[in-house]
Amino acid sequence: MKNIYVQLFNLLEEKRPLVFGVIVDTVGSAPQVPGASALFSSEGLIEGTLGGGLLEFDAKKKALEALDKKSSLISEFSLREDVSAEEGAICGGEVRILIDASPEEHRDAFHNLSQSLEGRQPGVLATFINKLSDKSVSLLRYWVERGEEIQPDIELQHPLLQEEIKNALSEGDPKLLKIKEEQFPEKAEERLLFLEPIFPLPRLVIAGAGHIGQVVAHLGSLLNFEVTVIDDRPEFANEERLPDTDHIIVDEIGKAIQNFPVSPETYMVIVTRGHRCDADALRECITSEAAYIGMIGSRRKINLMREQFLEKGWATASQFDRVHAPIGIDIQSKTVEEIAISIAAQLAFVRSQIQDKRKDRK
Repeated sequence: MKNIYVQLFNLLEEKRPLVFGVIVDTVGSAPQVPGASALFSSEGLIEGTLGGGLLEFDAKKKALEALDKKSSLISEFSLREDVSAEEGAICGGEVRILIDASPEEHRDAFHNLSQSLEGRQPGVLATFINKLSDKSVSLLRYWVERGEEIQPDIELQHPLLQEEIKNALSEGDPKLLKIKEEQFPEKAEERLLFLEPIFPLPRLVIAGAGHIGQVVAHLGSLLNFEVTVIDDRPEFANEERLPDTDHIIVDEIGKAIQNFPVSPETYMVIVTRGHRCDADALRECITSEAAYIGMIGSRRKINLMREQFLEKGWATASQFDRVHAPIGIDIQSKTVEEIAISIAAQLAFVRSQIQDKRKDRK
């Protein structure tokens, strides 16, 4: 699944009239978090989500009005309806949504963002929001790639804002800042800055395009992984069977993994057609920095393979022990779909643990 900003840029290239909505702030309990976003056209919602239900219904209504008027705004939505209300929203929080009726005006920022993600470089999308007297807003957007010097745009030159941009990338969470008058004295009812750190999607590499690999590829896409499937059988590894896959590699599995740029953002799933292919795939990644390595198989098979790897010096005991094998969370899986769900759940769990550890270190 592509980043929604990449999708937005591609749609803008088609000269398609669009409205972009993004949650910039929440208070209390809400169905989505800051940074959740959606694309709307005259037909309604076309990509992403702002939380569904009445919140999204209201956002869609305002987005269509904004599209008609070509006027951007910030919409505030209360989720504090009484529990007895027939159609109310009772999460208990409040949500602020930026509705951008003219995303084409920020084409350069979205292009730069897309280019960075293609090169697997993270950065921060900085959106200046000037609330005007009629409650509409004017917007300025800048993309700042990690490690690049902040460009000499007057809106970004204030040292406090530059520090906030660096902090946002380090912390990894979107934030909405209120800009003080002494920072920017230009007249506006309210001046805000929404900082959204954006990272390349983690890579999910599936060795094996059989039935399990096929379903895991679909689930991995839904879970926001960049999905690559490797198999030496073109009748299995093709776009018709794997429509949600970002990359398909038809080659000898061990060789393909050896040539793949495995990094700490890579999640390896080994579900090939047999023991030998599984061993070949594992041998090429077991000593890597992959965030996750999982391999299918019975406990007997895993134990035999462990003995082989240790005897031949292909891995140390600690390296083999970090392999999730048998793969997946134990949900008493029996069918292909259940096995795939157990694998997807484990991927999501491990990714969440890694993200939490990174935040704790910061």
